[in-house]
Amino acid sequence: MSDYSLNAISPIDGRYQSKVAELGKYFSESALIRYRVRIEVEYFIALCKIPLPQLASIGNDRFAQLRKLYVDFTEKDALRVKEIEKTTNHDVKAVEYFIKEKLEDSGLGDQLEFIHFGLTSQDINNTAIPLSLRDAIEEVIMPELNEVIGELNAFAIEWKDVPMLARTHGQPASPTRLGKEIMVYAERLKEQYNSVIDTPFSAKFGGATGNFNAHHVAYPEIDWVEFANEFVNDTLGLFRSQITTQVEHYDNLARLFDALKRINTILVDLNRDLWTYISMDYFKQKIKEGEVGSSAMPHKVNPIDFENSEGNLGVANALFEHLSAKLPISRLQRDLTDSTVMRNVGMPVAHSLLAIKSLQKGLSKLLINEEKIQNDLENNWAVVAEAIQTILRRENYPKPYEALKQLTRQNVKMDKKTIHTFIDGLDVSDKIKSELKNISPFNYTGIELF
Repeated sequence: MSDYSLNAISPIDGRYQSKVAELGKYFSESALIRYRVRIEVEYFIALCKIPLPQLASIGNDRFAQLRKLYVDFTEKDALRVKEIEKTTNHDVKAVEYFIKEKLEDSGLGDQLEFIHFGLTSQDINNTAIPLSLRDAIEEVIMPELNEVIGELNAFAIEWKDVPMLARTHGQPASPTRLGKEIMVYAERLKEQYNSVIDTPFSAKFGGATGNFNAHHVAYPEIDWVEFANEFVNDTLGLFRSQITTQVEHYDNLARLFDALKRINTILVDLNRDLWTYISMDYFKQKIKEGEVGSSAMPHKVNPIDFENSEGNLGVANALFEHLSAKLPISRLQRDLTDSTVMRNVGMPVAHSLLAIKSLQKGLSKLLINEEKIQNDLENNWAVVAEAIQTILRRENYPKPYEALKQLTRQNVKMDKKTIHTFIDGLDVSDKIKSELKNISPFNYTGIELF
């Protein structure tokens, strides 16, 4: 761990930095600057392609050179932008000056004044940040989540025939299958995964107050709306919001954060269920040589991965909640509250990634304890009461529910012998008695759903 990590205020940049390091290329200060440079360069190239009369001499052969400004962007470049910002006290203007500085000897001359032509800083921020967020979600978060879904599907198939006592309200209930209970989470996650995929990454691009004032006054003959749509939608691969103020209205960003929050809530639910199954001894955990579960109790093997995952999901959702509630609100045509808040979009994504990785680690340690699962079924024969009273209803037996209620709602153990003795005393045919006796906690598991 570096000195920086040891002194970092946020655990994301400290204790957990190595586990989320891949997000640095999307959400660090250097990454934000690089994405801004990318937008400025691609915008300049788009102006050349119109072409604006002053830029008509700049051909395709120069575009690769221009793109090198962000393709080959270095830490030294980022530091230079920060140095310029000390004078400008404006982060986006510093990027503009940096690009002009880098192109001083390129022979572009007065054409450099078309860097950032007609734009306001939010045309850059409201494209750069959605672009970085899109890349992080598509390249890091979704693949990791898809891996979790795949692991759950594999467990569901492996354990599809393992009968298990269900618990509703924490009490023994009609038996289920372990695989099916795992598949519940796989299906829920897949549905919300699709919800994220279906959410557009919206961007604002329209000048100081969204009306292309500067663009139109300089070149009224150009269809700037068509230009902006092609630039944002086709060149950048985002979705341009058509009617905006100075800032993107962030409604789709809120939709994205809410979708991610739903995924995290499902993962919290999964963590808690797995934690509980471990506490019930339905699962044991693989032991790693040298690990310590307690500073005082040598025997302990704690479900720390599921606990770490749950805790980080809570932090992520608290941040997602604030982002989705705050960002769509801006006074009149713009206030600055979104600026400082938007700098934090990487934090809940990082906590989510950390949580998913912790969950994956926990899943890799699970060892099914079928003996304990079987013992719980054997010790809870009362759960077949539903089956017995339902068949008796079918046979028009008088008040079957009440008969089973009187039998089972006692603070005594209901075992196989007790249930079969009850069946023997029923006024039904031997065929029905045989049917009832064939029911057990091990086979009363309903339909195979997958």
